[in-house]
Amino acid sequence: MPVETRSATHTPSMSSGGSPSVPRRQKRTKKREIEDITAQKIEVKMEPEVGEKREAPEPGTADETEAKKPKTEETDTNKYIFTPGVIERGHIYFFYRPKVQCEEVHSMADVGKLHVLLVPSPSESFSVQGQSEQSKDISSANADEMNLVAQGADAVPAPESMTTGTKHFRLIIVGKKRLPDPEREKHAPIWATVIFLGDNLHDLEEKLGGGTYETKTRGTRHTAPVRLAGRGVYAIVNSQGNVPSRNATHLGYHLSHPTKLGDVQKALGIHIASSFVIQVKNPKAEAPASQRVGLPKSRRAIYSEDMMKHVFGRGEKGRSSIGLRFTNCNCIELLDHEGAELLLIPARTGTEGNDQSLGNGRGEALEEDSRRESEEQVEQIFKELAFDKDHFPAEPLKGEWI
Repeated sequence: MPVETRSATHTPSMSSGGSPSVPRRQKRTKKREIEDITAQKIEVKMEPEVGEKREAPEPGTADETEAKKPKTEETDTNKYIFTPGVIERGHIYFFYRPKVQCEEVHSMADVGKLHVLLVPSPSESFSVQGQSEQSKDISSANADEMNLVAQGADAVPAPESMTTGTKHFRLIIVGKKRLPDPEREKHAPIWATVIFLGDNLHDLEEKLGGGTYETKTRGTRHTAPVRLAGRGVYAIVNSQGNVPSRNATHLGYHLSHPTKLGDVQKALGIHIASSFVIQVKNPKAEAPASQRVGLPKSRRAIYSEDMMKHVFGRGEKGRSSIGLRFTNCNCIELLDHEGAELLLIPARTGTEGNDQSLGNGRGEALEEDSRRESEEQVEQIFKELAFDKDHFPAEPLKGEWI
């Protein structure tokens, strides 16, 4: 009796309705395909077609959160990048103080200290004040002169207010008791240190006034108040070189008082107009053993970690892990620290010299502004500082020692 065999092809079983039944695996495969197709349609629908109205994201969604996320890291980094142009402008004052126990000064031998006071113009008046003030005075000038002043208007400070005792100031003490002469001492930089910062002019008046103090060995000692030897306008400008190593920060000033130099100004190294290159010392850098310069560690400026990294290049620039020993004044915040050590390198003198150092006609703009302010009386100078004129001799403005 022949044996029945099955064919290699499996015949699907019939359902109760007479149609072949689909295997379970095949049913699952078709179901997954349907789900994938549905998902693709949904994804396509999420991207609106041309002409179709887009729906605003729901409040608090990921898109909105990402859009509102502040770019703090980028902002903080950019703040310390060397940016060409005027970074500060304002009024500058020169004071000298007699030596301890010395009531009168007859020559440099009697001078104890030389101070430079910087009073910056408020930042909100930085971009427009100079232009508006200049435009009032040059309305009748020719087109070339108008263009020249307009070029340097960003260096012209706002007029000093005389109705408030609150102004930001920065008091600097100059080494060697005199400024180096750019005409004779081109390669003779001097040290300077920011010794006092604040916003209360009455605190400044007390700092610069006279006083007494006690010592263990010499008893009671007396210091006389400072004498005003010069006043003018200044601008601090970042100048970009053809390579980063040629970048420089210049401070240029032009005197409004006095208009002619006397014995006092000449002895202190004060010019009618002059400029210096400013470099800021890394507080972590030590002076060579052969040089006894600079402040002790306890009195040096304390900069933030960001400043040390992005300005001095700690761990990235220079020949040691501390970064550069000296750097340009990338941001004005470097000077707003007591104990900031500066190197003043003489650059040029005169209006033309300031034009070269500051660029864009800023030297002539400072000259024009100082000439206008030279009409102010000496009493007004002390009023703008909120100082009692009777406590601070002003005869040195005439070139006379006192």
